[in-house]
Amino acid sequence: MKIGIDVGGTKTEGILLDLNGTEIDRKRINTEKSYDGTIKGILSIINHFEDKHGKAESVGMGMPGAISNDTALIKNANSIWLNGKPFKQDLDKILRRNVNLENDANCFTLSEAVDGAGKGFEVVFGVIIGTGVGGGISINQKVIRGRNSISGEWGHIVLPNRTEDEKKYVKKMLLWKRWVLRDLYIWTRIFICLQFTLQ
Repeated sequence: MKIGIDVGGTKTEGILLDLNGTEIDRKRINTEKSYDGTIKGILSIINHFEDKHGKAESVGMGMPGAISNDTALIKNANSIWLNGKPFKQDLDKILRRNVNLENDANCFTLSEAVDGAGKGFEVVFGVIIGTGVGGGISINQKVIRGRNSISGEWGHIVLPNRTEDEKKYVKKMLLWKRWVLRDLYIWTRIFICLQFTLQ
């Protein structure tokens, strides 16, 4: 059996598959917005599966952000409590096994390239729009990460210069020095929610 877990900013969901890829069990929980809480949530899903069905041969996990090639710590996660943490090392140690960890958009893109909408195409670009925004690139059914592990991350594309009025408001609301696509997406979502709330 194999366990797959999707760690998101809002929910964490796990699936237990047999060796043929058939679903055996599934569990979804709210993601606790703390490092220890996220790890406890992941453990609760794994324990749920293994208490009912026995020990799994492998655990794979899709998560926001990436593992830094320089420090082995998490970076660029919109689940900011993961950034700067030794997430993989901690999971390996707690679970006493190797956990396969990959960016969630890369997982999604590879899945689509292998047996989804991108099957049969040499190059597949996948886009995730959820709590944050992300992307992945697959060429010949292999994930392209790049030197900094952010090759498909279209949410980090720097947008053109802002007007003076925009700069005035951005300074008050954002900590980032540059306006990137991710910021535009986040603030558009906030304004849409406020619009519906005020109606």
